[in-house]
Amino acid sequence: MRMQAIAAAAAVLCQAALAAPTIPGDARLGEKVFYEQKCVTCHSVNGKGGASAPDLGKRTGRAFTPSEMAGLMWNHAPEMWAAIEKAGIERPKLTTARAADLFAFFYAARYFEQRGDAGRGKQLFASKGCAACHPSGGAAGKGPAIAQWQSILDPIEFATHLWNHGGAMRKAMAAEKMSWPALSGQELTDMLVYLQNLPEFRGKPAHFSPASAETGERLYTLKGCITCHKDVRALAAKSQARTLADFGAAMWRHRMPSRQELNREEMRRLTGYLWSARYFEPEGDAGRGAKVYAARQCGSCHQNATGSAPALSGKEFNSFKMVAELWSHGPGMLAGMREKKMPWPRFGGGEMADLIAYLNTLK
Repeated sequence: MRMQAIAAAAAVLCQAALAAPTIPGDARLGEKVFYEQKCVTCHSVNGKGGASAPDLGKRTGRAFTPSEMAGLMWNHAPEMWAAIEKAGIERPKLTTARAADLFAFFYAARYFEQRGDAGRGKQLFASKGCAACHPSGGAAGKGPAIAQWQSILDPIEFATHLWNHGGAMRKAMAAEKMSWPALSGQELTDMLVYLQNLPEFRGKPAHFSPASAETGERLYTLKGCITCHKDVRALAAKSQARTLADFGAAMWRHRMPSRQELNREEMRRLTGYLWSARYFEPEGDAGRGAKVYAARQCGSCHQNATGSAPALSGKEFNSFKMVAELWSHGPGMLAGMREKKMPWPRFGGGEMADLIAYLNTLK
């Protein structure tokens, strides 16, 4: 009976793993996409590239979620295509996987993070007691010098360190009669901006490469995460971990009696699973999405039997797929809509997230 139960549990795990969406995303591949697909012709990154479109390396006054960025791409697509045609370059071709890589590139540049402040981060690094053990400039301290923190440039590895060293640091701080410093996502963002601008890290490339979702889902069960967090979508709905800094801060704050350490590859897999489950992105509202679908007249072309465009039912949608669909089919859509004298659909606020939520009910 016990062997049968184990076999049944293994079968359930395998089925769940096979059902999970695979959206690996790799920042280094995304950077290649950004340059090879000529995005850099119009857009620059930290001053390198074209000047006719916004510099994607410069932080805005607010963070964009992936669905909001997908909405912005849809909003400006006709102007982008006109500029591409005028420049005489080939229109970019993006698959869902390539779009995921491109978004990972934006994640590595922390484009989806709240705006950070290096001055505020320096003050926090001192007031939270971090500087007392971790000096800058390679100086010796009670803990590893900041110059040794290669994880500063990799948010997944940084979250791994925050998780693994939490227990030991609690003991060390208790021995020094130091109180445990609470960290919010915004505070961690400020501290990371300060640290990443230190001489030892300034100008070095950042990384973000979560692993595919399937093995991450299995690991989520095997490591016991599922014991307390049974439903990832429900966890995402109530969690405040919308950015990588929020996620790192949650790893820092997390308390459990028997904390299992995670190596970097395991954290990459878990992050890939959480990312594919849209843990880092607010869930849209399908009811509001139905209204967006009707107001933008999507059904006039995408009817299951009579529409002039492919039916949308039976597909899994996310921000990456919406971007891929835009670049694959958008120009043809624009021509057809102009022929019918229909306005190009534009999305504000969380409307793209709502539309995605509605489209996923059609399957």
